[in-house]
Amino acid sequence: MAPGQTRVDVVRSGSYSCCSATTAAVVFVGLCLVGVWMSSSTLVSPAEFSPFQTPLWRRPTETERDTEVKASIARAESADEQEEPPAVKQDAVADTTERTDQPDKKQIVAEPKEKPDGDHQGTDKEETRPDEQDVIEPKEKPDDQEQEAKKGGDVFPDAGQAELFNQTATGQAPWRTQASKSDKETNDKEQTTASSVPDSWKLCDVETGADYIPCLDNMEVIRKLQHDEHYEHRERHCPEEPPTCLVSLPKGYRSPIKWPKSRDKIWYNNVPNTQLVEFKGHQNWVNISGEHLIFPGGGTQFKRGALHYIDVIQEAKKDVAWGKRSRVILDVGCGVASFGGYLFDRDVLTMSFAPKDEHEAQVQFALERGIPAISAVMGTKRLPFPSRVYDIVHCARCRVPWHIEGGILLIELNRVLRPGGYFVWSATPVYQKLPEDVEIWKAMTALTSSMCWKLVNKVKEKINNKGVAIFQKPMDNRCYDTRSSSDPPFCGEYDNPDAVWNISLHTCIHKFPRNRTSRGSRWPEEWPLRVEKPPYWLKSSEAGVYGKPAPKDFQEDYEHWKRVIRNSYMEGLGIDWSAVRNIMDMNAVYGGFAAALWKMKVWVINVVPIDSADTLPIIYERGLFGIYHDWCESFSTYPRTYDLVHANHIFSHVKKRCELLGPIVEVDRIVRPGGRLIVRDDMETISEVESVVKSLHWEVRLLYSQGKEGLMFVQKTMWRPNPSSS
Repeated sequence: MAPGQTRVDVVRSGSYSCCSATTAAVVFVGLCLVGVWMSSSTLVSPAEFSPFQTPLWRRPTETERDTEVKASIARAESADEQEEPPAVKQDAVADTTERTDQPDKKQIVAEPKEKPDGDHQGTDKEETRPDEQDVIEPKEKPDDQEQEAKKGGDVFPDAGQAELFNQTATGQAPWRTQASKSDKETNDKEQTTASSVPDSWKLCDVETGADYIPCLDNMEVIRKLQHDEHYEHRERHCPEEPPTCLVSLPKGYRSPIKWPKSRDKIWYNNVPNTQLVEFKGHQNWVNISGEHLIFPGGGTQFKRGALHYIDVIQEAKKDVAWGKRSRVILDVGCGVASFGGYLFDRDVLTMSFAPKDEHEAQVQFALERGIPAISAVMGTKRLPFPSRVYDIVHCARCRVPWHIEGGILLIELNRVLRPGGYFVWSATPVYQKLPEDVEIWKAMTALTSSMCWKLVNKVKEKINNKGVAIFQKPMDNRCYDTRSSSDPPFCGEYDNPDAVWNISLHTCIHKFPRNRTSRGSRWPEEWPLRVEKPPYWLKSSEAGVYGKPAPKDFQEDYEHWKRVIRNSYMEGLGIDWSAVRNIMDMNAVYGGFAAALWKMKVWVINVVPIDSADTLPIIYERGLFGIYHDWCESFSTYPRTYDLVHANHIFSHVKKRCELLGPIVEVDRIVRPGGRLIVRDDMETISEVESVVKSLHWEVRLLYSQGKEGLMFVQKTMWRPNPSSS
């Protein structure tokens, strides 16, 4: 053999007289390969693999196929190389073994690989010291019936049994969308080619750097505002086109501390802001200790700890019944959200919000701690929630002037508060006797009385030396019908309380439906019964989102997601669920995905797109929470918020209205390094998403297809573009 030649080169340079022998050898090797595949396919079930272990098989590239053929020829030609041929990859033989009565099924399980080369910030490996190691407790499965879990079939079952790919088509009747309620146009764009991947990625060149929120940091628009006395500058002002730049990482960023330790401490370098330490450290909000930010659990109104304060509220009104009657809470002006963080101990889910103001890191601290929160402000627009959904609204020194301008901000809380729900107010006018506080208390009692709210208790507790007032919203129209004053007035017939997307605040109150079967006429079932039972106001005579009678539609959706999570997500994706805390469902429908996870130590924000069937009231009725959003715009949260994002047929829906690149870049912004994205969609859309996330150096852990539908599981890395290229 000449120097520089391979055995394949020698074979190719030989005479044609060798062809028949070579062909026979290739056929023989091919039969061996098929035999190995057939035997291995009878021994290995889809449920037995983990994407984070050595893969059983994956789709080979054309280069790999060529290499395999060359290697086969070389082995046949050489008698001194007698190794067994490697197991054939599934897709390499799919065409020759496919039966016409079954749909195509393809799967890639990617090997764990080295982090991508190139410029990046931070490090992929978290330094864990012996005294900081988390004791990983096994998390409860969503379904306790272990035997039933084993009966659920394969992780990725055949078409006849598949739960992965059904329930994808949604109907509209009788479901209106949030956009239609709010009279907002959401027209489909002209059909274009697939979103193109940029030749190179750049970091966002913005003042806020690693904390960039596009719709809240649009300085070009904010600087042109004529007014800001109603916090217009803290409201959403989205760029005309979604940004396609990438947000940088803070210097020294590392994997977040796991829940529940994260409630008490986080890495300073992940949220390197000290303003709150300076302003609120004396109130036990947050302090610095070495490389950690420490959260003692205090607040302005509960310096001695949130749990004591929570118990004071319970004692002041027994009917609050944390975790039973009261399940879903709205915390206004939440600070670092310790109130909501400790309510998890009472089985209560709290939506905390605060503006991105001079204490700009407060919501970011909450999210890094593993506590639900969004950046929002009570300004000139309605909150992005349906009417009559929160069991309790809470405000502890939230600095909101409820009593001014006709009570317009308190009237907005009245809109989102459930009939019979409580408003818990802890502020200086409740317990101090300074002239200003006395005047505010007098104005508040007059306003709440005119709104038919009843003051059910007012207490001053001794440990924190603070006071709490508890008001209750009426359950029906009897008080409204006998009011002596018409101020605030009732809203007109055509003022829809559920129209909220970019809708201005109104200084009117809505009466309750007279029909006893209407939403809001009864209190929901106690938690946790309410998570599984269809709301009483879902009628069998009306079609659900998927076309079946609404209660049946709801129930089947719940059972569907329980099976998918139990059989696929819990076991088949190789997710370390102990590292998952903050979850988003981008297209929640009934909230079945979140409901199937309710026993886990996680929380899920359920997003209902404004141009999809408005099912968000159902999600709240079952003791979960969520928000309306337009996925052609940026979400109101900080970068690096979520450990897991679930995208069920949302990208194919969104790309009808806007270029797909923007929403994918937004997902990259809000997912933490090391975080995961599960995409379930048609294969054309998944291919588009795959090409973008690969260019972002995300790792494709799993790609599975069945017919035209598919599932992709990817994981974000620490990679960021070189700042010099930006």
